[in-house]
This record gives sequence, structure tokens and C-alpha cells, in this order.
Amino acid sequence: MAVPRARLLSLMKAQCEIFSTTYNPDGIRMGNKILRQRLRGPSLAKYYPPKGPQLNELLKEFKHLELEGVDEEFEDWQEHIAGVRTRGKQPPKKKRTAPAAPERGKK
Repeated sequence: MAVPRARLLSLMKAQCEIFSTTYNPDGIRMGNKILRQRLRGPSLAKYYPPKGPQLNELLKEFKHLELEGVDEEFEDWQEHIAGVRTRGKQPPKKKRTAPAAPERGKK
């Protein structure tokens, strides 16, 4: 003897309410499997060691003591960019277009 579909669906709905699961009689993909998984962000963040302070951060921190520091990487980068510009190898300027003027003749 076969049980009517409506009876099975009502049983399934009651089961979902009791066990606090999602009622999905049509089997539509809803992403619940992914949403139930444990978040990966905190464990990935703990995997990598924390970064130490950067030189520019230290210089900003101790600026009130009037200490001088030299950021050699930044200066090397500036020299490299200056050399590239003297050879004419820099990236092209961004194209700037004038704002569109309203068309004449249309009202």
C-alpha cells in the first residue's frame, strides 16, 4: 500500500521543524551544505605568523622624538622610476576626456 505524497511531505515538514533543518521537498540547490561548514578565515589567519612593523610605520611612530631614518627600499624604487622616465619607458598617461556637452538641437 503506497503512502500519498502529501502525507510524506507533511511528515518531512514536521521532521524539519523538529530537527531544525531546511524544508526543501523539491531538492533545489540552496547552498546550505556550504553555509553549515565551519568558517575557514580564523584558522587561515592563524596559519601565517603576524607581520612585524614596517620601517615607515616605525618612522611615523617615533616622529615626535625627531629621529631621522632612511627607507632604502623606497629610495631605490624612486631612483628606478626616475631612470625609467629618463629613458621614456614609463606607462602612458591616462586619457582624460572632457565632460560631454549637451547636444544642440534636441529639446
